[in-house]
Amino acid sequence: MAKTPTPHIGAQYGDIAETVIMAGDPLRAKLMAEKFLDNPVQFNKVRNMFGFTGMRDGKRVSVMGHGMGIPSIAIYTYELFNFYDVKTIIRVGSAGALTEALHLGDLVIAQGACTDSNYAAQYQLPGTFAPIGDFSLIRSAAEACEKFGYNYKVGNVMSSDVFYSDHPDNQGWINMGVLAVGMEIAALYMNAARSGNRALGICTISDHLITGEVTTAEQRQNTFTNMMDVAFSLI
Repeated sequence: MAKTPTPHIGAQYGDIAETVIMAGDPLRAKLMAEKFLDNPVQFNKVRNMFGFTGMRDGKRVSVMGHGMGIPSIAIYTYELFNFYDVKTIIRVGSAGALTEALHLGDLVIAQGACTDSNYAAQYQLPGTFAPIGDFSLIRSAAEACEKFGYNYKVGNVMSSDVFYSDHPDNQGWINMGVLAVGMEIAALYMNAARSGNRALGICTISDHLITGEVTTAEQRQNTFTNMMDVAFSLI
């Protein structure tokens, strides 16, 4: 295919499976390849954004990092959907809780993603687009959480362009029942919608924006495997 490799992904067309499980941290993608895939082959190391393709329960699947924030995930998922014919992207990542009903290590399945980003402006819509996940993936992920016995909630997350805000105030989102902050999911869902494909975001609560509880960077990289169990069960 003439458009591959892309400026950001060094893979040839066909090197990447139709289903890709992504994580912001490329080392988490490497962990997934080592833990969940049989005979993984690395297809990308451009910018150290590692990507691997292997087998899982007889099915071909890829894993890849996507970086932090909407601009980064937007570039990688656009290229995967539009240049590599990827059909399904499942994001696994960390999130900050906005409700006391969630605790460190709990999972959030993102039914929808609110956002303060201007990313949707490119579509020139006559209103506000509501980015949502694929229902079949949402339902299957919830069923998997029940099967595994993992604590989880399904609902809205907030994808913000700002991590360090001059005026941090999450109360409005809390008032609207938003469960957590997951910075990248809105762009993932928009790219999936625009390309006619499927996407789902599954998050592990890594910190709590109400209680102040936090996990370490090492814990986030190496121990948030419950969401990976759920993601790989959807293949």
